Amino acid sequence: MPSIDLAVESQLSQSARARQLEAMFDVPSAEAVRLTWKGELPIDERDWSVGLIVGPSGSGKSTILRSIFGAMPSLIWGKPSVVDDFDNTLAMREIAAACQAVGFNTIPAWLRPHAVLSNGEQFRVDLARRILEIEGTIVVDEFTSVVDRQVAQIGAHAVQKAVRRNGKQFVAASCHYDIVEWLQPDWVLEPATMTFQWRSVQRRPAVAVELRRVGIRTWDLFAPFHYLTRELHRSAACWCLFVEGRPTAFAGVLHRPHRARHDIKGVSRLVTLPDWQGLGLALALVDKLGGLYRAAGLELRTYPAHPALIRSFDHSTVWKLESKPGLKGNVSRSALGQGGTMGGRPNAVFSYCGEASTKDEAAAAGLTSAAEAAA
Repeated sequence: MPSIDLAVESQLSQSARARQLEAMFDVPSAEAVRLTWKGELPIDERDWSVGLIVGPSGSGKSTILRSIFGAMPSLIWGKPSVVDDFDNTLAMREIAAACQAVGFNTIPAWLRPHAVLSNGEQFRVDLARRILEIEGTIVVDEFTSVVDRQVAQIGAHAVQKAVRRNGKQFVAASCHYDIVEWLQPDWVLEPATMTFQWRSVQRRPAVAVELRRVGIRTWDLFAPFHYLTRELHRSAACWCLFVEGRPTAFAGVLHRPHRARHDIKGVSRLVTLPDWQGLGLALALVDKLGGLYRAAGLELRTYPAHPALIRSFDHSTVWKLESKPGLKGNVSRSALGQGGTMGGRPNAVFSYCGEASTKDEAAAAGLTSAAEAAA
């Protein structure tokens, strides 16, 4: 069982300015200060994947983290794109899977240098590299300290899933308690009181969402983060998922001509803003849309080419695979609602097979009938 028995001693200044400061605030005079931490860290008693050292600044988190798990190795960035910065021995498929696993799903951002990414994107791609390149326990000090609290919570959730999926061990030190329910650590150490506790992994906090029909101008907010073109057909029905009034995910739906059917609608664009990736909001959006369109007597289909989207739909219980991805068709066949390629790229085809929403919900969304929905 690892034991914690640490002491940090530092000499105090004896300068005239230091003496003045002691007099101003009635600080007892001393020549040195000594900080100590002593306790047990029984992490070898059970198997675990994620650990968290948490507490206020100055409580000893970093000292304990370095003493028990070692210093965090630095990552060197500077190539023309972040995917170029990953170890040369890694295949692009491995890099893509790691980026997607931590919620760094904006493919255009993969082609940009690290320095121009947002704090949230840097936070996620840093973790993707550590998962792939670091042998043994991944150690991250000041975890989530440089990102806002929304990004911190969602990022923590994505990270713990990626760590467990890859069979890694991960230990973070943070002064933020608001990530505990999102990171779902197997154990928590609080140095301020030297208390340790095992935890059971639970479901992440619920996220209340609201689906709204929006105008096509909303697409301008999402277009830079889509993995295909920024173009969206003017006739597309536009839908947006909101969390606490903030737009998070977008879907554009078009009528799909078919030689034998007239009831197929297709999701032509589906994208989640970077700060909200990793929660499954895009799936929540299209699941809800599938129910609404089915209540209006229509079938909703999706045509994903993004590997992460294909896996998500394939694992869903409310989407049925109609056609596997592959270069087996052409644009005209796709336009007819069949499998094949969309603009020369391989895509899968899924149709919604879950329960229908109520007619009242469909009516409130403006889908009262097949004729109205086709508009």
